Amino acid sequence: MALSPPIITKIKRGDASYPARLEDLYDPPDYLYIYGDKKALQQPMIAIVGSRKPSAQGLRNSILFAQCLSHSGALVLSGLARGIDGAAHRATLGLGKQHLTAAVCGTGIDLVYPKEHFGLAQAISRQGVLISELPLGAGPRPFHFPRRNRIIAALSLGVVVIEAAERSGSLITARIAAELGREVFALPGPIHDPLFGGCHQLIQQGAKLVRNPKDVLEELIFPKYTI
Repeated sequence: MALSPPIITKIKRGDASYPARLEDLYDPPDYLYIYGDKKALQQPMIAIVGSRKPSAQGLRNSILFAQCLSHSGALVLSGLARGIDGAAHRATLGLGKQHLTAAVCGTGIDLVYPKEHFGLAQAISRQGVLISELPLGAGPRPFHFPRRNRIIAALSLGVVVIEAAERSGSLITARIAAELGREVFALPGPIHDPLFGGCHQLIQQGAKLVRNPKDVLEELIFPKYTI
């Protein structure tokens, strides 16, 4: 489904508004397509990611972490996907216009995937920003989403993995974040619950085990917004 009429800004690498944190990637995007307020790109961000088919508790945790981290001054970043991503975006939007969220898309910025997030994408464009490196009209392709995840990792100061199975795409985001020197946080769960297999892997590999937003805030401090 297309956003219409698209009001899109194209930012070239090297422009003053191009996020400096993307330069930490070995392959920074040459261009970013932006739908919303590009000044939001300069805000301190923390990513909240996880399963597209989370448990009810996972959804509650996504909402809790998004709201608390947003109140603490972070721009909540995610990938507009079903499940944990969507819950984090909606929770932030629900706090009011001073609380910003950003979504990195796996399609061209003029398209919305999944289609049921059309209204959510519009709301994010008014209270934050939609971001894509893909040209206009680019539809969802499997290889787009790992590339989207590297942008999420690079833009963030840290990544919180709420729920993730052992083959979850969220692990790509977390591992790239660790390679870039970002903080990685993972919520633990029952040892036999497959929804937490990926989180437990991350903790074994050095991610910080977190039980509540306070555990994240012990590592990261977010100044209040300047927009």
